[in-house]
Amino acid sequence: MIFTVAIDGPAAAGKGTVSRAVAAHFGFAYLDTGLLYRAVGAKNGDPVQAARSLNGEDLARGDLRTLEAGQAASRVAALPDVRAALVDFQRDFARRAGGAVLDGRDIGTVICPNAEVKLFVTASAEVRARRRWLELGGDAAQVLAEVHERDARDMNREDAPLRPADDAVTLDTSDLGVDEVVSKAIAIVAARIAKRDA
Repeated sequence: MIFTVAIDGPAAAGKGTVSRAVAAHFGFAYLDTGLLYRAVGAKNGDPVQAARSLNGEDLARGDLRTLEAGQAASRVAALPDVRAALVDFQRDFARRAGGAVLDGRDIGTVICPNAEVKLFVTASAEVRARRRWLELGGDAAQVLAEVHERDARDMNREDAPLRPADDAVTLDTSDLGVDEVVSKAIAIVAARIAKRDA
């Protein structure tokens, strides 16, 4: 079965948690596309060359989940040549046999505009900053400022800005528990599979 679930949203909204849970529930492969950009940002030298030469070892680095790696990812993701270098990798992954879940910023709008399911997972900047602060520590006000800065960069970049696809279902996680959000996402995917197989 070829079936693509595209899950987009801003940093710390919970899209990774939702994506992993949906992939596990349905037995689909999972790709955190943000990890590709984090790995490119973490490599020294020319980011375009880094994107073209990305390998499994780069994706296994232990420092890719830091705040610094996230900021670096957002900077290199604004470069059209970096995005272009990673598009084919993501599209091939999305159409693999057995189903796939991809999460990122432009999966439903650019990478997989024909995905069978598109979700946009979001939350208020304050809630997302608190989550990031609980995860990584640091100065809470600074974390909130960085969330606002990253949102502005991701939403206002010329190439593939962060926004929900026109046909995406929005899940606002600000006031929902993890289990509730995951249940909603699984129900949406299950309904689409049932409709397709009917």
